[in-house]
Amino acid sequence: MNNVIGVGFMNVTRKELVKMIDHTQLKPDATYDEIEKLCKEALKYGFYSVVINPSFVPYASKLVKGSDVKLVSVVGFPLGASTTEVKAFETRDLVEKGCDEVDMVINIGALKSREYEVMTRDIKAVVEAAQGASVKVIIETCYLTDEEKIKACEFSKKAGASFVKTSTGFGPSGALASDVKLMRMTVGRDMGVKAAGGIRDFKTTLKMVEAGANRIGASHSVSIIEEISKT
Repeated sequence: MNNVIGVGFMNVTRKELVKMIDHTQLKPDATYDEIEKLCKEALKYGFYSVVINPSFVPYASKLVKGSDVKLVSVVGFPLGASTTEVKAFETRDLVEKGCDEVDMVINIGALKSREYEVMTRDIKAVVEAAQGASVKVIIETCYLTDEEKIKACEFSKKAGASFVKTSTGFGPSGALASDVKLMRMTVGRDMGVKAAGGIRDFKTTLKMVEAGANRIGASHSVSIIEEISKT
């Protein structure tokens, strides 16, 4: 289970790969039973975190309390079109309720309008409201040109975010290895890159790691890990 895998941006063991996974359940019709299952799976397999919608945070915090599993929720999700003030309030509320990290959606319209100051102010407000908790900026690559992806990453880094992330999983397409590679090249090695959206098997997961991702968001985490165990 500890053989080295990955030959691109970083070499990782299988055990380390498990710790890179954000075990995710963001469906609009998710139930409390499904959130409980998610948390139990994260505890069993040792995933880095569970990622859930905000209303489930108080419930999930009790389920993972005292463990190494981190609690992550989403801000301005999935469109990124909330006001900056609302995003900041959401962030403070989530951190106060026990979140270790927040994944915020960038103001896509501001980015595409080249209103970089508006976009950056949005990210900075969330970073400040997070009070030291990690902030991942979802740039939603499926809507962006390569130039826009680069700008999104550059300004996210300047605003103090901890990660840039490919996708919400609610857009017309998810993570692409080519986008992950571009994002990694833009932010360098001292910032996180999370690949999320449509990652359903070990082969795709490995491609994302080789392209430069050091965090993976997936709802099929268990089947991915079971695939790894068979290799």
